[in-house]
Amino acid sequence: MDRLTPPYNGTEFILLGLTQNPHLRKVLFIVFLFIFLFTVLANLLIIITIFLSPTLSAPMYFFLTYLSFIDASYTCVTTPKMIIDLLYQRRTISLGGCLTQLFVEHFLGGSEIILLVVMAYDRYVAICKPLHYMSIMRQGLCRILVMVAWIGGMMHATIQLLFMVSLSFCGPSVIDHFMCDLFPLLQLACSDTYRLGMVVAANSGAMCLLIFSMLLISYVVILSSLKSHSTDGRRKALSTCGSHFTVVVLFFVPCVFTYMRPVVTYPVDKLVTVFFAILTPMFNPIIYTVRNTEVKNAMRSLLKRRVT
Repeated sequence: MDRLTPPYNGTEFILLGLTQNPHLRKVLFIVFLFIFLFTVLANLLIIITIFLSPTLSAPMYFFLTYLSFIDASYTCVTTPKMIIDLLYQRRTISLGGCLTQLFVEHFLGGSEIILLVVMAYDRYVAICKPLHYMSIMRQGLCRILVMVAWIGGMMHATIQLLFMVSLSFCGPSVIDHFMCDLFPLLQLACSDTYRLGMVVAANSGAMCLLIFSMLLISYVVILSSLKSHSTDGRRKALSTCGSHFTVVVLFFVPCVFTYMRPVVTYPVDKLVTVFFAILTPMFNPIIYTVRNTEVKNAMRSLLKRRVT
């Protein structure tokens, strides 16, 4: 056991990964390689479809383009290294690489949180104020809201990075995870990290819980306003809102579980991280295509154009 837990040498950490079973690692390599390729290609397909389809010019699809871009980028941050590490017995990551991974994860995650709020506001305006929708959600405002999402994500990630840079690490250099994240790193710090852990929980967990609660309330308001709509209008609204609500739940529930607590790690953390960091970016394009007739029709039109 001592051989597996060397003291921290100031340059790299050892990642234990998902499993130590060599046969299971080979199976997981194939599974996650397929998931990675599908996630990137599916999200790129949505981006290309929206970009080339005149029928998908509504603000909702403008925001969906950026959501797909974030999902494709997010899965490229952690999944490739995890897949490659499944082939090796010794899996390491440098301190600089660890902090870079941490920063990009929280930059994209923070941006996606704000973007999901923006998309919920877009649905609220479209359903509750349909006559004023195009005048409110004009192109200039949509661009500003996307810029706010990027800036908000950058600020969130910078704060998290500053917390980690100020720490000094000692003791074992082993991270019982397949990627770098806040709590596994805090457990390797030399100093007492209880207060810092509470600040991190407030910056990440409390933010997720607050925004998730606000989104739930907004959907209650939207659903209550559907009583005055026609049957066809209710069906279309429920279809678009159902897709967005499903994505919100898949993203926020694991986020709240992971960060809304003191500095402690559990064995189930790896599975939760796999769910929201790898599986959720794969589910999003499926949800937005299967439940959205306009996107499916646009994809069919593009395929027919390519064939003819």
